[in-house]
Parts: sequence; structure tokens; C-alpha cells
Amino acid sequence: MPRTRSLAWSELKIGVTTIVAIAIAATLIFTLTGSRGFFWQRYSLKTRFVNVAELAPGSPVRVAGKQVGSVKSVEFAGDLIDVVFEVNKEVRPQITDRSVARLGSVSLLGEGAVDITPGTGGTPVPDWGYVRAAKAPASLADMTDTAGQGIEEITGLVKDVRAGRGTVGKLMTDDRLYGELHAFAQSANDLTAGIRQGKGTIGKLLKDPKAADALEASLRNIDDMTRRINAGEGSLGKLLKDEAFANSLNGATENLKTLTNRINSGEGTIGRLVTDRELYDKITAVTNRLDALVARLNEGEGTLGQLLKDKQLYENMNSTVNDLRTLIAAIKQDPKRYLNVKVSIF
Repeated sequence: MPRTRSLAWSELKIGVTTIVAIAIAATLIFTLTGSRGFFWQRYSLKTRFVNVAELAPGSPVRVAGKQVGSVKSVEFAGDLIDVVFEVNKEVRPQITDRSVARLGSVSLLGEGAVDITPGTGGTPVPDWGYVRAAKAPASLADMTDTAGQGIEEITGLVKDVRAGRGTVGKLMTDDRLYGELHAFAQSANDLTAGIRQGKGTIGKLLKDPKAADALEASLRNIDDMTRRINAGEGSLGKLLKDEAFANSLNGATENLKTLTNRINSGEGTIGRLVTDRELYDKITAVTNRLDALVARLNEGEGTLGQLLKDKQLYENMNSTVNDLRTLIAAIKQDPKRYLNVKVSIF
């Protein structure tokens, strides 16, 4: 009997030790994975990057800087790379369609991480859904290439300047341009000196109190005129303040608009002239015939043309008119001399 009791106690100690060891192991596991939780407390998400740099399975996943999960796999998806990661279900409300995933780093050594911005207020991303990825940051190689291109461009620019190309190059190599620039600077200095001495309009304005007073008086007049207009005085003031005057002006504008509409619709003589093609053609034809008639007169054709061009004919007609005037005057003075009427019967 004692031997049996001893074996039972030994087995009990082994069982208790095993339970304690399991509890310690569970505590350690929970401590080490406390930010991610157990597998039933996590769910999977994806994102897609152009370049993952140093990202690898096991890299941390952070939301607003707090680690909430880890990367499970990094796989190619055509020209892009799919990153699958698990996060704690407690952050599901923070990872929404408004969130953005971008590559981060854990240390200066370049260890990668996935940083997700909180998107509170959006729709949570479902299990195995994609979190929108941000533009990949420039790598050291990209920055090196950019710096190299910049250096090459600067080198080319310096060569162009030394060769005298462009404005700066000409300024550095062209003595004539340098002389002109020096003369311009000297002229600017002379102008500034003249203004300081009170020469010219600007100089007088700065130095002459009378010019300043005259300008101030003009400004006062403008201010007074503006005040009177605001008070409704004068035509402009009535236009701004007098409703009846504004209505009259509005009525005149409406009448002008009505007249314009009637002209555009072809009403009246002006409307027909504007819109009637036949009437326009007739006027054009009459104008053309009048031009032809004037041209013929200028060339001396016909009686009127000869009268305009033939000086002798003009003088003859003028002489005939003068003789006729003289005859009429003589008849008026002595009508019996020229008007002698005899009546005889058989």
C-alpha cells in the first residue's frame, strides 16, 4: 500500500509540473505576441506595392506607429508585389477604405515595415481585402540617379556659360553686353540722383511741397466727387440712387433692345435692308451702275462727260449763256425794238 501511494504522488507532481510549464509557455507566447494576439484574434489583409525594398515575412505591421500585426508572405503579382499580413481584429475600425499603406522602416539598418494610416469613419476592409497603397518612396538608387542627372545638367550649364551661350554666358563673355549693362546701371544711378535732387515730375513730387499740395488737392476733389455721387447728386449720383432715373434708363435700354430685335427679324426698311438679300442685291446693282456712270463721266463719255472733260465745250456753253443773258437784258430795256408785231388782214 505505501508503494502505491508513493507512485500516485509522483505522478501528481509530474502532472502539476507539466501544467505549470504549459502555463508559463502560454504566458511567454502571449507576451511575445501580445501586440498581435492569438490566431483566432487576427485576420488577414493584403496590399500591393511596386517595390517592397527590405520587407520580408515577419516584418511588423503598424497602425499610427503602433504594432498590430506582422507580414506573412511577400509574393509577385505580375509586375507588382502582393504583401499578405495579419493584424489584430481590435484595429478593424481603424483600417478602412480611407486608410493608406506605405513602406516604413524599423531602424536605420533598413529593416522594412508596413505602416497603415488610420481611416476612422470609412468602411472597414474585409478579410483578405486590399488596403490602398501609397506611392513607393524613392530608393537610394533612384536618388543617386537623380543626383547624377542633376550634376550632368549643371555641368552642361557651366559649359554653355563658359562658351558664351545664353544671357548669363553672353554677360560673362561679351564685353559689349557688359558695357551696355554698366551704362544702364550708370543711367539708373543718374536717374535716382536726379529724383533725389528734385528734377523731373517725380523729383518735384518728392521735393516740391506745391506739387505735393496740388496732388493732395486733386485727391480731395476726387474724394468729394465720390462722396457726392454716393449721396445721389448729379447724373451719376441719380443713376446710382434715383430709382425713377434708373427705370427710365432701363426702359430706354429695353426699347433699344426691342428695336434691335425688330431689325434682326426683318421689320421696317432698315430690317429689310439688313435681312432681305434681294433688296441688298438691288441696292448693290444700283451702286454698281452709279459707279459705272461716274467712271464714264470721268472718262469724258457722253454730253455730261464732255462737259466735264472738254474745256472748249464748257467755254462755248458759258459764252452762249452770257450772250443769252445780254439779249434778255436788252429786250427788257427796249422791248419795242425787238418785239414788233404787225397784224394785216388781206
